Amino acid sequence: MTQDGEVLRFDAERGFGFIGTADGRRDIFFHVRDVRGGEAPNLGERVRFERIDVGGKGPRAMAVQRLGGGRAVPSAGATAPGAARTGSPGRSAAKADGGTARAIPGGASRTADRAPNRTTGPTPNNRRASPTDSDRRPGAPRRGNGHPRGLDGQPWLFALAVLAWLVLLVLVLRQGALPVSAPALLGGLALLNVATFIAYASDKNAAQQGRWRTPENTLHALALAGGWPAAWLAQRALRHKSRKAEFLAVYVVTVLLNLGALAWLAWHGR
Repeated sequence: MTQDGEVLRFDAERGFGFIGTADGRRDIFFHVRDVRGGEAPNLGERVRFERIDVGGKGPRAMAVQRLGGGRAVPSAGATAPGAARTGSPGRSAAKADGGTARAIPGGASRTADRAPNRTTGPTPNNRRASPTDSDRRPGAPRRGNGHPRGLDGQPWLFALAVLAWLVLLVLVLRQGALPVSAPALLGGLALLNVATFIAYASDKNAAQQGRWRTPENTLHALALAGGWPAAWLAQRALRHKSRKAEFLAVYVVTVLLNLGALAWLAWHGR
């Protein structure tokens, strides 16, 4: 279902926010990767999106299209501009009545009291506005936020890891450290990496369609078994799991464990 709304909150560090609509909904989740062009909208900006309902998780906005508007938000808060205005043309006016508000036709319902998660001060999930998020000029490029971390954000580290992986595989095969032939081992690793890439693609599609997701432990297990090169390619090509710092940290650990296991086999197979 196509709807228009306004960006009420956005966490630039985590890459997600919430949209409010004229029917009073103020909890429609969206992720920056679902915004056309990949550029996060400004607070207070009007957007058009496809709304889906994810079972147990509430509504979500997909294919978010920026319609313009919005402005920089003072560092004291990160709610949409004009949230407590009255009489603004084309916008709803909040009439305070014991902490509640009534929506005037033609705009989204607003309150003098924004949602409990508003970023009015330092909390574990919020941070002060900075020039890299709400204080930047509309249309200016984002800097320093949302960039992939770890191996995913360092192609040269990935190249070194792949080189070490190939060298260790050659040593393991030459010394017969595994009771399998070279074609069987290499073929198995090729199939494993194809399966890993497919698992990432399936999980991204499930996220977009609101279907059952592939557990992160499954993706990490595939990487640990030797599918981490395809996992890296999937993160880059599909832009999936490339912004979540916790996931990337575990991914790097799986790479190191896989290389460590091969090094141990190569050493003890001498």
